[in-house]
Amino acid sequence: MSGLERLLRPKSIAAIGGLQAGRVVEQCRLMGYQGEIWPVHPTKKEVEGLPAYASVADLPGSPDAAFIGVNRHLTIGVVRDLRAKQCGGAICYASGFLEADEAGAQLQSELIEASGDMPVLGPNCYGLINYADGALLWPDQQGGKRLPPDQTGVAIIAQSSNIAINFTMQQRGLPLAFILTAGNQALVGTSELALTILEDPRVTALGLYVEGFDSIESMETLAEKSRALNKPVVVYKVGKSEHSQIAAMTHTASLAGSHNITSAFLKRNGFGQAESIPVFLETLKLLHLHGPLNGYRISSMSCSGGEASIIADAADGRKVYFDELTSEQKAPIEAALGPLVTVANPLDYHTYCWGNREVMQAAYSGMVSNDFDLNYLILDFPHRDRCEDWEWMIAVDAFDAALKENNAKGAFVVGMPENISEDYTEAFSARGIVSFYGIDEALKATEIAADIGLAWQMELPPPVSKLSTIGDDRKTLDEAEAKQQLSAYGVNVPRGERLWSAEQGKELAQRLGYPVVLKALGIAHKTEHNAVRLNLCHADEVEQAANQLFDLSPTLYMESMVSDAVAELIVGISRDPQFGLVLTIGSGGILVEILKDAQTLLIPASREQIETAVLDLKSAPLLNGYRGKPGADLNAAIDAIISIQNYALSHSHELVELDVNPLLLCAEGTGVFAADALIVLEEKE
Repeated sequence: MSGLERLLRPKSIAAIGGLQAGRVVEQCRLMGYQGEIWPVHPTKKEVEGLPAYASVADLPGSPDAAFIGVNRHLTIGVVRDLRAKQCGGAICYASGFLEADEAGAQLQSELIEASGDMPVLGPNCYGLINYADGALLWPDQQGGKRLPPDQTGVAIIAQSSNIAINFTMQQRGLPLAFILTAGNQALVGTSELALTILEDPRVTALGLYVEGFDSIESMETLAEKSRALNKPVVVYKVGKSEHSQIAAMTHTASLAGSHNITSAFLKRNGFGQAESIPVFLETLKLLHLHGPLNGYRISSMSCSGGEASIIADAADGRKVYFDELTSEQKAPIEAALGPLVTVANPLDYHTYCWGNREVMQAAYSGMVSNDFDLNYLILDFPHRDRCEDWEWMIAVDAFDAALKENNAKGAFVVGMPENISEDYTEAFSARGIVSFYGIDEALKATEIAADIGLAWQMELPPPVSKLSTIGDDRKTLDEAEAKQQLSAYGVNVPRGERLWSAEQGKELAQRLGYPVVLKALGIAHKTEHNAVRLNLCHADEVEQAANQLFDLSPTLYMESMVSDAVAELIVGISRDPQFGLVLTIGSGGILVEILKDAQTLLIPASREQIETAVLDLKSAPLLNGYRGKPGADLNAAIDAIISIQNYALSHSHELVELDVNPLLLCAEGTGVFAADALIVLEEKE
């Protein structure tokens, strides 16, 4: 074995130190670990009933994995000794390294040097739990259980050790194969762990709880491997509320924001995205049993009109939807339930047939036979200490039979999480039925699984643009120069010229043709500074406007006015040090500020991705024509955005930020125009 294999799947473990090392021995024995366990302690003769060794050098062999539970200063020497012993890898439990102080930063450098080519998780790391082999390099209690030899489970990697402990305590029936923590990621990053653990045949899906990505390139490789192995990855990325860095000159950076950029990267690569721990865990349950879903069409059945209404309301506005049944699809359900039941989706099949296995199975089968991507049965189970559950089990058996009869995917949805127990969930999972703890969680998990499925139906995108570091000196092109550069790449701009006098302005207006627009150059936010005059229709208006604007700038810019626009967009490109060039598309004008209506893509973005982003805007109905107004020239708008992207790619070595606001969309077939543009470049020496 090579790389991380010995560390993650050890046949021998060295537990070095005092209390924490003793707990590693304890947890391994509780889990039934069958490999060798070698405690190391300078004075103790035994630990947890096992003979202890005075030093690493005294060990009877080369351990596959070692847990180092000593202070930060002693850790360095222990790592050197383990490396000399040809250990397969180690867990550095101690804190007080780079995250602490300057002395800790120096110690972390020494740790890296001491480890050589031996992989080390941490420092400041709890370690790992291998539930498949019963190997726990873990210095604390944990709530998971051994994975049976013939079963599979999910792996979770968490950058927070405490959150990782909490994941082991879940009682949602999620089968765990591995729990891994990364700590400071001094030598082994989250993505390297992910790439290795995904190859384990006992792992069906992977969950990542991350605060930041160690390597974008490795995450892109992980996306490729995830598809190749048919093992989906769902990510819970924290940090959404972190204030984004706002650019001084344009709206683009503030609209993109760090969370939106991260989300765009995950979406681009086909990773599922969860935004709460319950949804994260419920999605992993669904992916473990059913994998990515082919679409968003769902069905729901319950014996209550209230439950049908609740889930219908909860699905409103989501991507998952309840497809309306045709008369042909209703027929077998109506035949089973009789004339008193109104058949619909969601279905209230009433309580009169409760306990009648034949009728319930026929109704369930009629519904799930319609090729829905996932079928729900809403079922809260009785209080086990006070009630009997045999009637509920009739519904379970009927649903199970209906799913198998139609080769359909199914899920129980429990309205209140306390109304189902872990052993129920595990038993239903063995039948191939996932149990969702909560209606909202069910819908969100289903949507995430369908998002992954949709992404996997498309080609894997190229890597994001890689950027070189640029200096701090900046130059801002004025509108005239910015438009000239964009025009060279195929972006339509109104005809216009610079001017330095009111008389020149009157002559230019005659040549351009009225109406015209007059602007003061060298001002970033022209509207806020009253630096724009629109719809100037004769020479007197031009002269008056010019005299006013010369108070703001010695150079003005006049152009033909686009007066037949039916919609506006903002198109911006910013530079992110981790993800490369970022494309932001939003509603133009005041809508972008009031509604925060924007979509974020990473460059290079395909034409299909750009079109989808535009149509996902809240203002998209305006683009398609609203209340009798003509639709906008969507194809021309996409062409313009691609041209703007091409400019950015050609100038990636110096581009800091680009902003076209607004991009005016005229009626279909009549084109688009960049009405204002601003470009910030690195100032070259």
